[in-house]
Amino acid sequence: MRSLLQGINGDELDFDATWAVLAASFREIHTKNASKLSFEELYRNAYKIVLRKRGESLYEKVKDFERDWLSNEVLQRLETLLSTSLLHHTDGDVGSSSANERRAAGEKFLRGLKEAWIDQQTCMSMLTDVLMYMDRVYCLDQRHPSIYASAMMLFRDSVLQSQVDPIDRSLTMLGILNRVVLDQVHMDRAGDIIDKHLIKSCVYMLEALYETPNENEEEKLYITSFERGFLDASRDFYKKEGDQLLRESDAGTYCKHVRRRIGEEQDRCRSTLSESTQPKIEAVVLDELVRHKIKDVVEMDSGVKFMIDNDRIEELGLVFDLNQRIDQHKAELTRAIQKRMIEMGSDVNNAAVAASQAQPTKETEAKDEHKDEAGGDKNRQTGERVANQQTLAALKWVEDVLALKDKYDKIHRDSFGSDQTLQTALTRSCSDFINAFPRSSEYISLFIDENMKKGLKGKTEQEVDIVLDKAITLLRYIQDKDMFERYYKKHLCRRLLMAKSVSTDVEKQMISRMKIELGNNFTLKLEAMFKDMQLSEDLTSGYRQYVQRLGDPDPKRIDLDIKVLTSMTWPLESISGGSGGDDGQQRTRSTYPPLLERIKKGFEQYYADKHSGRVLTWHANLGSADLRATFPKVPGAKEGSSLAKERKHEINVSTYAMIILLLFNDLPPGETFTTEEIQARTNIPISDLSRNLQSLAVAPKTRLLTKEPMSKDIKLTDRFSFNDSFQSKFLKLKVGVVSQGNKVEGDRERQETEKKNNDSRGFNIEAAVVRIMKQRKELSHQQLITETLSQLATQFKPDVNMIKKRIESLIEREYLERIEDAATPSYRYLA
Repeated sequence: MRSLLQGINGDELDFDATWAVLAASFREIHTKNASKLSFEELYRNAYKIVLRKRGESLYEKVKDFERDWLSNEVLQRLETLLSTSLLHHTDGDVGSSSANERRAAGEKFLRGLKEAWIDQQTCMSMLTDVLMYMDRVYCLDQRHPSIYASAMMLFRDSVLQSQVDPIDRSLTMLGILNRVVLDQVHMDRAGDIIDKHLIKSCVYMLEALYETPNENEEEKLYITSFERGFLDASRDFYKKEGDQLLRESDAGTYCKHVRRRIGEEQDRCRSTLSESTQPKIEAVVLDELVRHKIKDVVEMDSGVKFMIDNDRIEELGLVFDLNQRIDQHKAELTRAIQKRMIEMGSDVNNAAVAASQAQPTKETEAKDEHKDEAGGDKNRQTGERVANQQTLAALKWVEDVLALKDKYDKIHRDSFGSDQTLQTALTRSCSDFINAFPRSSEYISLFIDENMKKGLKGKTEQEVDIVLDKAITLLRYIQDKDMFERYYKKHLCRRLLMAKSVSTDVEKQMISRMKIELGNNFTLKLEAMFKDMQLSEDLTSGYRQYVQRLGDPDPKRIDLDIKVLTSMTWPLESISGGSGGDDGQQRTRSTYPPLLERIKKGFEQYYADKHSGRVLTWHANLGSADLRATFPKVPGAKEGSSLAKERKHEINVSTYAMIILLLFNDLPPGETFTTEEIQARTNIPISDLSRNLQSLAVAPKTRLLTKEPMSKDIKLTDRFSFNDSFQSKFLKLKVGVVSQGNKVEGDRERQETEKKNNDSRGFNIEAAVVRIMKQRKELSHQQLITETLSQLATQFKPDVNMIKKRIESLIEREYLERIEDAATPSYRYLA
């Protein structure tokens, strides 16, 4: 041990001889003949040099050795791999050599470069072990790169950045490497097979080398030399490909191709290039194939409009995926979707208008003629047919709107992944085309009415919930909810009074859902209507018990079922039956037969005892009656026929028809009443009287009266008598009346409804203004308008001019005053 230390620490050191030993050993290492070398001896030699303060000389000698080796051995070996096609080929140039030739030459070059790089790394790892003391002492003290790092930089400078073409002095080995890799990538994009692992090895080399000794991440040779050129070449490639695809393919194919290209680039970065390139190349693909082309793709003949019309769910999903990659708002797709939805909604609206105004077909007219010949009322039949046609058009409009919404809901769910931005856009577009249709409120109310009367019959609870949800969904889109409320009250009124609802529970469920959606104020009167119906049942039951306690022995006493309605809650004026003028007032003065009058007075007395101060107004036009009618045998009738014996029937008629028929109880046989006499005795409005007489004397199956002369029209001079010869095979009969059922309003009725609604809106606007001013005391004109619009938005969309008029009205009535000296127009509340 002592002799070894003396050898290391002794003064004797021949640098040149020692270096000659090291240099010879290094050459053996580079030529792969290191098996006979003593690395311990080599380490001691390097150690002695550094210990004798000759570390700098050793460091430089090693660098010179590596530089010479790389320049004279490695570089020359690589230059033999450079074929003419590699030296003079440019991207996309296939004129001088085929793709197979270029691929073979390129792979040969890459393989040689890969081997040179691996050899350099392996040899320098061995040299680093020999020179470990120099790295730890000299390099660290002098802040020099390690000998391994210096050797790698020498590989960069002496091999990669060396000039290889005497003609093109700017062409370097690194330039050829970049060119070959780009050419291989181009082949891969074209579908050719390449050696990805070979390219990946060369990429590892570029990632291991830096432009400067600082070794900053952004100074990797891969980034500074290869990646920029790769991205630029890719940008040109995809720009040309995008233009070609737009010319030659449809939108769906284009989107599939773009999705495939993105996937290919992702795989290429993982298997061939560097994963750090993935977001950059994706951005290039998205820029050239999506950002600059998405508008053209969306607007193609096979674009979004075609996809929607033909339920191309998958292709719409591709458009959405591509659009959201470049724009979080999906502006182009959103615009196209909204445009198409409004177009389809407008088509639905126009079809509804056309259907409601369509002329009758020849087949329908022929049926009417046949019914007229059979004794029916052609005018009535035509009127009913037109009303039914309009109602069917209304129901079809709602069904078409729901079908359209279902279509877009499916697209939104399956193609757009329930994206919130698209949901907002679809909701806005749906609301726009629904509110663009002036009868939307009426039609939606009719849809609910039709389902409540018969559409829900036989449905399960789940199916009922689906229908109710659809109705609420449509209601959610309506801006003028006050108009819907007006129609819904009118339709609900008829359903309740005429017992047309399939289920009272379902009616209440609907109102509960409305309350959740629109608030308590919206359903207040609707709930009051049901409360009135319940109170009426209690009243009827109480009245029957009251009569029983009186001990009335009359077996023929009329059984009364009464509905007492609050006048401010029920829209009775809107369902009064189609009579104009003062008919509504005349109804209250209809003359009842004495038997009915006694019952009527008795109930009024009973009601007055329970509720003093309340006044009852009777609406006979809304009631019905069940009669037992006896038709005597007809003298001279053939024995065995039905006319040869007495016939009894139970007949359901309107209250007016009951009053008319009871007149004939006291009429002697052979006597008649004229229309004018019936009207004088009953005081029934002439329009209602005519409709009921048509039902009783003209309709073929319910001719309880005979009419002279027999015609479809009712004139004041027409004479009526009891039809002793009436016969029917049914015990129970229902005499229908041409009623104003829940049908679509005519133009005149629509104008009246709008006028009433505008008057009601005026009161609501005034109430809102007063509430705001009472709280704020003083407010500018603009702020008052804004707050009023905000408060009323849940009920309807107020017209600004109407708000201004109501403000003026409130000023005239001294609820408000203008502030004279205010900088902006302002108002003050007057207590």
